[in-house]
Amino acid sequence: MREELRDAVHTLVENDALRVLIITGTGRAFSAGEDVRGMGDLSSVGPAGFRRRVRMIHNVFDDIEQMEVPVIAAINGVAAGGGLELALSCDFRFAASTARLGLPEGNVGLIPGSGGISRLVKLVGPSKSKRLVMTGEIVPADKALEIGLVDEIFEANALLDEATAFAETLAKRAPLALGTAKLVINQCVNVDLETGRNFERIGQSVLKLSEDHAEGVQAFLEKRDADFKGR
Repeated sequence: MREELRDAVHTLVENDALRVLIITGTGRAFSAGEDVRGMGDLSSVGPAGFRRRVRMIHNVFDDIEQMEVPVIAAINGVAAGGGLELALSCDFRFAASTARLGLPEGNVGLIPGSGGISRLVKLVGPSKSKRLVMTGEIVPADKALEIGLVDEIFEANALLDEATAFAETLAKRAPLALGTAKLVINQCVNVDLETGRNFERIGQSVLKLSEDHAEGVQAFLEKRDADFKGR
């Protein structure tokens, strides 16, 4: 499954026609994370071998975070362990009211190791991150919304429709501007204000030369919807 996810994400990253991506699950779970029964297989290869093997899934999550299109996690059920780490790599997290989220790795003497700590702490802060990681509690959707772990909650039967409607709204926007905004925002999380403003100026200077910018200006003046082409 890791390999299939890697291949699917690689194909999407290379697809210049892609405008928005929705990731969701089927059945009762968004993703329940790693199968505990298979954990012993990785223990036998030693620390270096373990790091080599899991680096692949880390790279997949990094690709999702870095791809210059908006990515929406439609969390239809349980998102635990690596499943929540997958959702954390997305730009937006919409949850069904019945969804449950958590990082239970501590129950088997581990910690989240695929972005579950590094992304989580930037999203919800140190104190809430420590509670989630140290207790291993699986929180309901309303609690996840309260602490900022998800952005919105919808009834389960409406979740995908709501995520799709939001995706369609984003798809009508100028794709180069969306991609640049995502890139600059991600970079600004880790840099000082002056460096962040330099990233803004660089991004803006590139967008100023785009056909989409010219089309957007013309559409505004003509009081019509812009027809963005991603150029």
